[in-house]
Amino acid sequence: MEEYPEELRTPPVSLVSLVGVPELHPTISSFLHSEAPPMNTLALPDFSKISLMASKQKETLDSHRQPGGFIKRDWLSKHRTRLPSVVAALFNWDHVFGDPTQWLQVCTDIENLKVVIRVQNIKLVVVLVQTGPRDDGNEDRMIALRKRAEIDAKYLIVYAQKDPLEVKQSLSRLASIFSELSLTYYRDEGRRLKTRIEKKTFNFPELNIRYCFKVAVYAEFRRDWVEALKYYENAYFALHEMIGITTRLPPIQRLVEIKAVAEQLHFKVSTLLLHSGKVFEAIQWFWKHAAWYKRLIGVPEAVLLHWEWVSRQFLVFAELLETSSIPSAGVSPSGTSERQITEWELQPAYYYQLAAHYLREKKISLGFQLSMSETLKRPEGVAAIESNPDSVVPSVYVGQFALLLERGDTFAMQSSLSDAEYIAYAIEEAKRFQDSYEIIALLRKSFDLYTTLNSQRMASYCANRMAREYLASGDFGSAKKLFDSIAGRYRQEGWVTLLWAILGYLRECSKRLSLLKDYIEYSLEIAALPVLDNDEIDSSNNKHDYELIGPASFSQRVTISEEVFNLLKGESALMSNDSLNINEDHPLCLEIDLVSPLRAVLLACVAFHEQAVKPGVPTMLTLSLLSQLPHPVEIDQLEIQFNQSPCNFIICNEQISQGHQSFPEGDNVRVEKVSVLKLETNKWRRFTYDIKSADQSGKLECLSIIVRIGRHFSICCRAESPAAMEDLPLWKFEDRVETLPTKDPSLSFSGQKLIQVEEPDPLVDVILTTPGPALVGENFPVSLNVISKGHAIYSGEIKINLVDTRGGLVSLRDMESISSEANHVELLGVSGSSENNELQMGSDSIRKIQQSFGLISIPFVNAGESWSCRLDIKWHRPKMVMLYVSLGYYPTSGEPNVQKVHVHRSLQIEGKTAIVVNHRYLTQFRRDPLLPSKVKNESDTDRSTTLPLNETSILLVTAKNFSEVPLQVISITIERDGLDDNSCVLREATPKSAPKYEMTLLVPDGDYKQVFSLSPLSTSQELEVGTACVRWKRDVGDSDIVTTRHRLPDVKVEKPQIIVTLEYPPHVVLGVPFSFCVRIENQTQLLQEIRYSLVDSQSFLLSGSHCDTVFVLPHSSQVLSFMAVALVSGMQQLPQVSASAIRYSAGLQPASSGSMVFVFPSQQSLKLEGASCVEEGGGIAPEPISAQ
Repeated sequence: MEEYPEELRTPPVSLVSLVGVPELHPTISSFLHSEAPPMNTLALPDFSKISLMASKQKETLDSHRQPGGFIKRDWLSKHRTRLPSVVAALFNWDHVFGDPTQWLQVCTDIENLKVVIRVQNIKLVVVLVQTGPRDDGNEDRMIALRKRAEIDAKYLIVYAQKDPLEVKQSLSRLASIFSELSLTYYRDEGRRLKTRIEKKTFNFPELNIRYCFKVAVYAEFRRDWVEALKYYENAYFALHEMIGITTRLPPIQRLVEIKAVAEQLHFKVSTLLLHSGKVFEAIQWFWKHAAWYKRLIGVPEAVLLHWEWVSRQFLVFAELLETSSIPSAGVSPSGTSERQITEWELQPAYYYQLAAHYLREKKISLGFQLSMSETLKRPEGVAAIESNPDSVVPSVYVGQFALLLERGDTFAMQSSLSDAEYIAYAIEEAKRFQDSYEIIALLRKSFDLYTTLNSQRMASYCANRMAREYLASGDFGSAKKLFDSIAGRYRQEGWVTLLWAILGYLRECSKRLSLLKDYIEYSLEIAALPVLDNDEIDSSNNKHDYELIGPASFSQRVTISEEVFNLLKGESALMSNDSLNINEDHPLCLEIDLVSPLRAVLLACVAFHEQAVKPGVPTMLTLSLLSQLPHPVEIDQLEIQFNQSPCNFIICNEQISQGHQSFPEGDNVRVEKVSVLKLETNKWRRFTYDIKSADQSGKLECLSIIVRIGRHFSICCRAESPAAMEDLPLWKFEDRVETLPTKDPSLSFSGQKLIQVEEPDPLVDVILTTPGPALVGENFPVSLNVISKGHAIYSGEIKINLVDTRGGLVSLRDMESISSEANHVELLGVSGSSENNELQMGSDSIRKIQQSFGLISIPFVNAGESWSCRLDIKWHRPKMVMLYVSLGYYPTSGEPNVQKVHVHRSLQIEGKTAIVVNHRYLTQFRRDPLLPSKVKNESDTDRSTTLPLNETSILLVTAKNFSEVPLQVISITIERDGLDDNSCVLREATPKSAPKYEMTLLVPDGDYKQVFSLSPLSTSQELEVGTACVRWKRDVGDSDIVTTRHRLPDVKVEKPQIIVTLEYPPHVVLGVPFSFCVRIENQTQLLQEIRYSLVDSQSFLLSGSHCDTVFVLPHSSQVLSFMAVALVSGMQQLPQVSASAIRYSAGLQPASSGSMVFVFPSQQSLKLEGASCVEEGGGIAPEPISAQ
């Protein structure tokens, strides 16, 4: 489309001419360009340049004379660049209203301008430009100016420049007037021509086409797309009637002219349809256009011109379609009887592909024309054009050419050429361009668009055509690269016939590029394609595809196979150059892997008859070979290679002399001989042998089979397992007999090309023993014993791993702390037993110990002896872990290739919590303080322990055995290291006669308690009490002592407001009166009002006030005394006392355990033994007494 002139490719834009006052031209032009639609300007600095707009007489004068062509070549350009629709004459204000001489000049300029524009019917606008403040103009002068210019008053415009706002208003007024007059001009011109068309006031049909074309262009100027489309179509259909009628030009040039005009009309119609969104109509129009003119080929000499023209039609429409919005594929618009639009016809890639196809037809025609022209005698005029093709130039009319003649210093244009001269010119022009590169560019464009659409098959077709063009132009490297990608697609989809042709091209490219290996591979692949019949493809459409290799047939397969095997055996040569043939200096080896297309040439399947074998024990192996080549293949030698080279062996053909066979250098290799080593087509050739397994454990795998044919050619084929072997992609759907690779069907479905060589049985045992469950905090010992039962241990090492039973190593890498407490379980170290002190020597024995991993080197252990060590493991939290121990050793020393023997053991160990520490705070017996925290609202959520200031409280620490084994508790202490000793007094309440630290046996679920007295000395919100430390050990032998720590939470210390104390004897006698008191102490500086009450008891007779209110002075106490008589003997509950402080609205309810007393039935003579006190219930009570 770039070959078309710009005026044809872009929609017409109105042209306005500005004459005079040149300093305003840039401003006005810029403003008009920014309008919608824009307008172009033809700026003339003064009136002396108006002759540029002068034109010839109108066509009315020539309507009765034979026209020279259909459309003038520069008519569109003239109306867009030289012939304006409106002329604006700009005059300064002073020139009109100033000096009379200047006024006369204005009148002269207007008259001259009217003479020029009257012929073309151009509209006139007069613009008066103000250069300063506006003066009162002469109205008579204004009227005279309008009459002189013969224009209406609104077309006389004053261009004010006083301020930017006035300038903008003046420009807008100018643009509006220009648009109106331009519309009028193009409408009048169109009406004038439509009148001629309707009245048919012309004698030649060429003028009908010309007038329709001009009417359509004028309609485009007015943005009337409907009318433009209508008259373009009328001109197009009228052009059809000119075929075979007009005789103005010789036949070939006549057809060239008609096609050139039809091309422009078709381009205009297609552009209008596409830009209006009528994609379906545009596509249908294009196919009608292509179908009509494709058959107008003309004489044989002009065939190349025809195909070039057809190719250009598809190219231009593809570019137009690519710039339009393409709807989804479907049926044609409703209400039409046209055929349905296919999906491909909506894609620009399809038209690029066809453009390349027809350009290739042009290339073929050009080649034929050149070959024919060499044998013909050329006339004198033709020879002159061939020697100087630049002498032929485009003529005045579209589609016509003329001969440029040199006459002295000037050039004259000859009216016409003969067809022979024109054909010579066309051939010379075609020879200038490389059609192959243009074809490749079009196909590349189509390939990219198809790839974007994910249409891989069509993309492959375009790549195929590109590769053929590269091949034809001699670029064999690019052609081979494309053919390789296409072959991969055809192999994947199974297009055998297409693949046959592509491989033929690849074979030719490899030969031209001197790639011997590639040539052999492509030839073998062709020979192994599934072409089984002899029906050759003789269609004329496909002959060109198989010209390099011949049609796809079984006989052709045999021919190619024999040709390549003669080359492999050295019986023939590919080229005269020895470096491109197979010989001693240039051997060749092909490799066939699991995805190679050469698997059909040779397929190797290996199956072991067993899944596992002991070292050095023989096992059975079956080797199966399959070939799809069309003739039997005789093999000289087979070499089977394993991952362990001692197992390699060779199979030789006895019919081949030993001098023609090659053997690997080095150690002796096992050689097996067979009488016949030949592969038949589609028949498995099986070999079964005993293979001695290697002395080393691991996997024994057959890697590859090397097939040697001739002295200098070999194929290295990757071994496949029958269980995992895939079918041949191109052969699996063919009608052929399928057999199993092995005689045993089960082996064909489960056989593997590898076998597991097990480790030799170890004659060493590893025993792990533990004393029981592990306890958190202790160094848990694990005994590891290595006992030799037949093997001596050389270079032994033990690997130790602690693994969480949930998976993963015990060591926590992501913990913030790097201390040992950051790990749940830790391997502390390894120590030797009393008999094996050598392990304690240092780093030579213990190579590496980590928190969850250990690597130990053990000394030499002779057969029948043993070696032991102890592993120390520490649990920081309860967890179940798995201890893995792996022993690796050599049973002998100094021998090469000795297999290392491994012994693996595991032991599951659960770490449990041994001691759980609890604590409890108690107040003094029968003494209850009222603390400020008890006076707070019930919504207070602070539940921390609160102790009274300067009062002795009891701290009870309890250690409970949570394990399954008995423990010995050594002591319970409270450590206050680093704490302030002046904040409180903490003492251990242990009898003086008791030993300081006496071990106590603590059975499972048993408790051990320790009593401490705590006296806070100052108030505090967070009094740090300390850490309770329980020292314990297992109740087994000489166990290590473990300390379990429990940090006691901080307590609050508050000064009590009121303290209530109950005072009564420890025991009473039935029927004997006794007294008991309630002491209320006020420790505040305020008078306290206390309300108290007593609740009667059935066991006592009580005297005194039961309910009353008393007042207690500051820092004083009040004693309430009562008399009571016991009525029942035994342990009885005294009357319950309750008191409440009115000021604080808080009650004091002494504990019921402090109100118990024992009642004797009669008077007893008692003797107290001991004066010490022990803990009892809720406070401190005297020890029991015994009667004498």
